[in-house]
Amino acid sequence: MTASTSSARAPGFPQATVRARLHVYEAEAGCAREIVLLEGARGSRLLVDRHAAGAGDARLLAHLARDEPDQNAMHVCREYLAGSARGCRRLRVEDLVGLPEGMPPLAVAGEVSGPSVLVDAAGIRYRLRVGGEPAELRWRCEDPESGRPSRPVSAREVVAALEDYEPVRALTAAAVAAFRNDRQVSIATLGLELRRLEASPIVLNRRLREAVLDAVCRRGVSLSAIAIACGRMKRDPRGNGSGETSWLARRVGLIADGGASNPWVHSDTLALIARDGLGVAPREVELG
Repeated sequence: MTASTSSARAPGFPQATVRARLHVYEAEAGCAREIVLLEGARGSRLLVDRHAAGAGDARLLAHLARDEPDQNAMHVCREYLAGSARGCRRLRVEDLVGLPEGMPPLAVAGEVSGPSVLVDAAGIRYRLRVGGEPAELRWRCEDPESGRPSRPVSAREVVAALEDYEPVRALTAAAVAAFRNDRQVSIATLGLELRRLEASPIVLNRRLREAVLDAVCRRGVSLSAIAIACGRMKRDPRGNGSGETSWLARRVGLIADGGASNPWVHSDTLALIARDGLGVAPREVELG
């Protein structure tokens, strides 16, 4: 097995670091092909059969988990070359940013965690795909029930649908890094979406909503009292004051605002409700 740190570019695929070149052989068409071991997500490796020149027609032989030795790739390579039928599917984008089957989606700093296909509470599926002309890497939304074709959505829309930053942020960052040097696939929009997601003062309100509901259900604090503590009051025609509960409920996503519950809140408003309304530190109700 020959180690290598070179990069391999296949049409429509990102540059991928070659961990090792295992074998070079001549195919029936007379063209030279090579079997290489590519670095994947979270320390996994992908065993790939492809054209030696240009790295085209990449085929996935195996996806090795982080704890599997490289020697397993050699065993698969020998069995593959010994067989008369060498059918295997094409390498996909999801293979490069996803995890091998059976590998637990544990969060590891700086590494990708979670599945490559994400599903929200309504059964809508989200995945990273290359499409369009010119080719562009984007999150796409698929509704299996509707039968309609998938449509591009922003990373922020996926985060809102799941009401969680991870693994959307991790998968997006890994994909942007993988495609950074590939001139055939644009990551301009996806990269901008990632930067905006990380820098925006508009944050998810799910944990804040859970804290408000906990205060109401467990401690018996009313929504009106929380709103008053935040300085949000209203008065009836007789001058009696009460908390502006509709303001609070909208900010934490308890009631719809304009047709749908809003999963977002400004970080300043989150801090106000947390500190003054609930008496907790804002960081305790922030989603990382």
